Amino acid sequence: MTAKPPDSNKQGFATRAIHTGQEPDPLTGAVSAPIYPTSTYAQEEIGKNKGYEYARVTNPTRDRLETNLAALEGGTASRVFGSGMAAINAVASMLKAGDHIVAGHNLYGGTPRLFNQVLVNFGLTFTYVDTSDLKKVESAFQKNTRLVFLETPTNPLMELCDLRALTELSHRHGVEVVVDNTFMSPYFQRPIEFGADMVVHSTTKFLNGHSDGLGGVVVCTKPEQAEKLAFLQKCAGAILSPFECWLILRGVKTLAVRMEQHDRSGRKVADYLSKHKKVQKVFYPGLPDHPQHELAKRQMSGFGSMIAFETGSLANANKMLRKVRVCCLAESLGGVETLISHPATMTHAGIGEEGRRKIGITDGMVRISVGIEDVDDILADLDQALAAI
Repeated sequence: MTAKPPDSNKQGFATRAIHTGQEPDPLTGAVSAPIYPTSTYAQEEIGKNKGYEYARVTNPTRDRLETNLAALEGGTASRVFGSGMAAINAVASMLKAGDHIVAGHNLYGGTPRLFNQVLVNFGLTFTYVDTSDLKKVESAFQKNTRLVFLETPTNPLMELCDLRALTELSHRHGVEVVVDNTFMSPYFQRPIEFGADMVVHSTTKFLNGHSDGLGGVVVCTKPEQAEKLAFLQKCAGAILSPFECWLILRGVKTLAVRMEQHDRSGRKVADYLSKHKKVQKVFYPGLPDHPQHELAKRQMSGFGSMIAFETGSLANANKMLRKVRVCCLAESLGGVETLISHPATMTHAGIGEEGRRKIGITDGMVRISVGIEDVDDILADLDQALAAI
């Protein structure tokens, strides 16, 4: 792998995850960042305060998290929201009626649902293209195009986009690039290093890592982006609670070690599935036969633990998913436990049968987020479940 860990102030990734924004409390010396659940703040007199007025606008625990996540992605600032979808909505809210977005054709199902069923009502327009094909991206640009929004790898087909090439192309046309980096986390991929203008995450996933809190973040590269998003936090109020902020701060401290284990186990599970006679196809950029394996090695420092595979039919998928015991059949991903799901009826149910057919999501497809349990137990569970097909 050629990607290198980030270097900011001579500190490595794990050090920043543990310490940036997570300094001991200056009042008490508490090593764990305090939770400030207050809704308002006392003021000494009219117009004089200690930097805090009302919790929808600012909160000390939230400030710590935003500092931490910006440092991990290599941004200048970040703003956190009540969910990953709230974060994406905030990015779109920075635009105005009549603006156009070029979006990846293979996104998490909730994203096109937001775009097509909500944001079009406010005058935004969207064109969906395969963002791995730069010619298709360029042909989709219009005079009013303001953003390219993409995932790499995509959910669940694990298709990659050449980030450097796409950002260079977009910037020549005066278009900014926003990357949903949820699948890789900033530990394995930092799109800003390749030219991305903003990065979004569902912090619910790997950043939190324990399946116990919702959240979203937008990491910025320009002060004006952070200012607009702070204004949206204040006006729209889709903010992250102090407790949820603390949960993510806690989770991020172990992000480096968790991602290493996710990656080790993910490679083993992908290799096992690729050789299993009941599995027709495996989608994982860490496999040498993945069509973008070399690109993955260039722009990611690990392959992660997100895998999709084809069982051949809805009946086969259902037989297998009914049998899993260590793997948990559930929505979401990125937790310490292995989560297994059925995209056609879960994450991508909202785009409809025709929409799934167009991008290649079948009724027999299964997605797995490999956890950090003993990998032999995960493999044994998959083996006995696949035997039901």
